[in-house]
Amino acid sequence: MPLELVEMATAERRTDSNVHQWSTSVFSESPLQSITFPLVNTAHRLHIFAMSLTPSVVPINISSDSYLSVRRARFTTRWEEIDGRRAQAVEVTIANLLPAFKSSRATSVSDELHISITGAHIQTIATASIYRLVPGDQVKVDVFVVGSQEHGHAIVHVHDMHGRELGSSEGWVTSPLVDAWSADTNLLSKHETPTWAPPKTYAECSNLHQPNSTTWNYHLQTYGENATYDGFIANFTASKFNASQWVDLFDQAGAKYFVLVTASRIRSTTKAAKHHDGFALFDTGDTTHRSSVYLGPKRDFVAELLTTAKREKPHLHRGTYYSLPEWFNPDSAQYGFGSWPGGLAHNPFDNSQLEPYAGRLEIDDYIDNLQLPHMLDLALKYETEIMWCDIGGPNKTLEFASQFYNNAWANGRQVTMNNRCGAVPDFDTPEYATFGSIQTQRWESSSGMDPYSYGLNSATLPSQYKNGSTIVQTLVDIVSKNGNFLLDIGPTAEGEIIAPMMNNLLDAGSWLKYSGECVYDTNYWFPSSQEILPGRSVRFTTTGKTFCIISFIQPTGGQITIQKRLPILDGDEITLLGPGGRSPSLPWSIDSNSGVLTINVSDSQVMDGKFAWAFQILYGGVV
Repeated sequence: MPLELVEMATAERRTDSNVHQWSTSVFSESPLQSITFPLVNTAHRLHIFAMSLTPSVVPINISSDSYLSVRRARFTTRWEEIDGRRAQAVEVTIANLLPAFKSSRATSVSDELHISITGAHIQTIATASIYRLVPGDQVKVDVFVVGSQEHGHAIVHVHDMHGRELGSSEGWVTSPLVDAWSADTNLLSKHETPTWAPPKTYAECSNLHQPNSTTWNYHLQTYGENATYDGFIANFTASKFNASQWVDLFDQAGAKYFVLVTASRIRSTTKAAKHHDGFALFDTGDTTHRSSVYLGPKRDFVAELLTTAKREKPHLHRGTYYSLPEWFNPDSAQYGFGSWPGGLAHNPFDNSQLEPYAGRLEIDDYIDNLQLPHMLDLALKYETEIMWCDIGGPNKTLEFASQFYNNAWANGRQVTMNNRCGAVPDFDTPEYATFGSIQTQRWESSSGMDPYSYGLNSATLPSQYKNGSTIVQTLVDIVSKNGNFLLDIGPTAEGEIIAPMMNNLLDAGSWLKYSGECVYDTNYWFPSSQEILPGRSVRFTTTGKTFCIISFIQPTGGQITIQKRLPILDGDEITLLGPGGRSPSLPWSIDSNSGVLTINVSDSQVMDGKFAWAFQILYGGVV
């Protein structure tokens, strides 16, 4: 199935996606006999809209031009600044069509190949390189070009390291780099997640207004029936909030980007940039004064955190969470739906009484005068790079996205938007869940440090928070399937991150310091993301020059074996990335009949490791 819940998640936390694309190679030790689909019922349905099969080939004369196939050349909206020019990324997919059991140096790409593109007005600014492509595998690389035009045609060229052309593929339709965005769905849907991007049901959705719920009973027993929701704004002081300490923790934990998402709790009232209760952490101007700038701490936390990150940790990309609807905003009632009805809330202990909505100002329209201005401020004033919306519902996201993208282009930045803004998403966002297989489109799984909540729950024991092992293994599993991991931290009302959360994050960060080469800037391996057998749980990641085997179980008995045929050839080197640094080269062997890989590694070499054991294959002859 395309989605699987992670440990300790609840059914209510699940966010199902509707359409999934799955692409893989079939291991060709024996001919394909049949394809069996999962059993379906009225609760779990699977509809297959299309399927395509590409057969392996066994040419009489083995040469690179007989087994390499250009599967796709896609002109994207991504770009990089190269020699003072914004060059468009063209994603080229090349496959080795030989069956996997034919793997050898003679049937594989083992010396560097260069990929370039020509066509009317097209100039290749930076070629792509392929260092390894074994039978049954395929790779995606970016070629950077300028001059592409709408509905033109391009030729993909493959050259060896000496400049000799090995082959070409013609007729690929071109499209130019988009430099002006408008509020047009067809145009905006072409926008793509930057290569740096995407490491919450909704930060503690309080059910205070559900009589006899756990929260309702706790509130009644602890605070009494006269304490209203907005009365707790005074408890939100953030007196110990230190933006420098926060971004330093993100950095030490190994994060490459962050999204300002904190808990929304009836007792602590720490919030997101703006959560479902409408309380914002930024200057909301004349749209509303339901904000930390005007109430409670009287501080602009979005400005503090993003400005500090930009100054002190410029390599950290900055994002903001924003809930499109609000639970009980009187102005949103005309747009209300489901659990976000709008209109003032009734006192949960006296239904005849309406609760106040602190900070509200008179406006004409919730979307025109509050929601859209907030989103534009986060994009244009606060310069968020990730607009992480929530819930969806009525919106003017098309108008927002066009200004968001045009402003980013004008300022030389690349930005992205998730699938909860109501339109034109860049990436999917399952929460407290992961995909069970590789997804060719970018995605991001989110969950809290708490097993059930994005907020800070005083009932959670320190031992129940995600520990270093869970964080690392979840991250690696997601990365192996082409995803990112957004891990929520719930601070206190004073703005502190509690020790159990902080220590566990730092534990994960320590692992990433010595094994991060198998996580950062890696890609998924086309044939398979994992090997899960009794006593073995392994994930695979790859770069142009390396291949990683990451075991979630400590190897014993002096060796680790992998049943799948991996892209390893004679002359390659295998090392273990451990706490003491890169190990000496490890002995390895492959069974010529089955393709089983055996790596010899002593118990003493793995005993100091924890969480996961990353073995890196360095391709021989690659500089």
